Amino acid sequence: MQRHQSRKSKAVDLYRTAERSVQVAGFAWEIDWQRERCRKPFSERDLLRESAWVILCSGFREATVRKVFDYISLCFCDWESANEITRNSPLCVATASARFRNARKIDAIARVADLVTETGFAQVRRLVQTDPIKHLQKLPFIGPVTSWHLAKNLGLDVAKNDRHLARMAAGLGYADAHDLCGEVSEATGELVSVIDVVFWRFATMAPRFAFSRA
Repeated sequence: MQRHQSRKSKAVDLYRTAERSVQVAGFAWEIDWQRERCRKPFSERDLLRESAWVILCSGFREATVRKVFDYISLCFCDWESANEITRNSPLCVATASARFRNARKIDAIARVADLVTETGFAQVRRLVQTDPIKHLQKLPFIGPVTSWHLAKNLGLDVAKNDRHLARMAAGLGYADAHDLCGEVSEATGELVSVIDVVFWRFATMAPRFAFSRA
């Protein structure tokens, strides 16, 4: 029991440090964005945009993707609708590939739009709301870890067990990011998804400090 309390105290202390550091560094908007995402159901545009973001970020630095994401968005009709992307798919893929040279990822973005067009967004949203991780993993290029990332970005109150948070969780004695963020959420009253964002951003800003404190 005492060991558990020590672990919990360390996790909460690290979270408070991370939260202050992230805000001072100018990333408070990410916290606000995540809270806002949890307040309303995701739209078709949200699904298309966030799926593309997660697909592109898989295996790439977030900062690298951010530099090209506005351009990719324009190539894919600014995520106006899945049907619009599907109707213009060859052009969308060709123009996006001119700037982001990873054919598999660009093709996966187009195939997400095809799937939403074929199934209908209303049905896709119902399925995701019923069993998010199971159904998000049916999207192209979305796997066991990235499905949690996408779920969080669509407004579900979950954490993603990516390499940053997995290392932090292990350093603090937790099984994974879900365990870590869930316990800090219980202690602070903050959303699990917000705690994820704070820890993740802190880890990208100061990895040595984050993991040494863990």
